[in-house]
Amino acid sequence: MITSILCAIDVSQPEHDREVLRVAARLAAMDKARLDVITVVPDFGMSVVGAYFDKEFHDKAVEKAKAILNDFVTDVIGAEGNKGVRHIIATGKAYEEILHAAREAGSDLIVIGSHKPELRDYLLGPNAARVVRHCNCSVYVVRQNA
Repeated sequence: MITSILCAIDVSQPEHDREVLRVAARLAAMDKARLDVITVVPDFGMSVVGAYFDKEFHDKAVEKAKAILNDFVTDVIGAEGNKGVRHIIATGKAYEEILHAAREAGSDLIVIGSHKPELRDYLLGPNAARVVRHCNCSVYVVRQNA
């Protein structure tokens, strides 16, 4: 039985992850599992890149991601469904933060999209592939319609 599901969403293009969230919400409802939704903001503080951004840029990016994620979840599964969802905003490399959040939350399942639709191939995207390869729990990969 699944008790905790982590759903990974890319808020830079959330329209591509609508089906990913729908699948995660259906799976969570089937087992009455907790649904956590994560998005990862790039680490703008890296030594080379960080010099080009002011100190508040990261905080603003996190706040913007939080607002987009909340609106997205409400739009896809409704306001009532969103009330029970825990939103996680992480900073760093997407696959590393998804794996870390799954460990911290004790997730039994990660739901993630395979890649962005404009990539018309049969391979998993790099983040999904790394999550599948390194995760200690099950991973449900939602194929994007190309």
